[in-house]
Amino acid sequence: MSYIKGLFHGVGSLATGMKVTLKEFFTPKVTEQYPENRATLKMFDRYCGELTMPHDADGKNRCIACGLCQAACPNGTIHIETEMVTDPETGKPKKRLVRYEYDLGSCMFCHLCVNACPHDAIRFSTAFEHAVFTRGKLVKQLNKR
Repeated sequence: MSYIKGLFHGVGSLATGMKVTLKEFFTPKVTEQYPENRATLKMFDRYCGELTMPHDADGKNRCIACGLCQAACPNGTIHIETEMVTDPETGKPKKRLVRYEYDLGSCMFCHLCVNACPHDAIRFSTAFEHAVFTRGKLVKQLNKR
């Protein structure tokens, strides 16, 4: 009796698998023809392509050189160089950003640096073409205009 019960169970599970397979076989495909549709290709806003530092019309960014993004990066992709300067308005010393380096080749696109930034000075763009011949070209300085 258990042999026949197992046989019907096996046939039922096979029919369930075939139903899923046939449903997916007749579903319309959404394959992107990448090289041909490069001009019309639209990436989703949530896609993390590369880290950028937006600048305003005067060429200034919103970074206050706090270093939270560098501390939040799990694999050391971000390197910040700062210097202490005297604020002309208050006369107090404050940090100034000298160099903001980002290594795209070792980034794992975890978004922790963007979440850690208190002033929204960095964000991910939707650029996705990063093919280069040398890894040195993947190290980018973000604070220059």
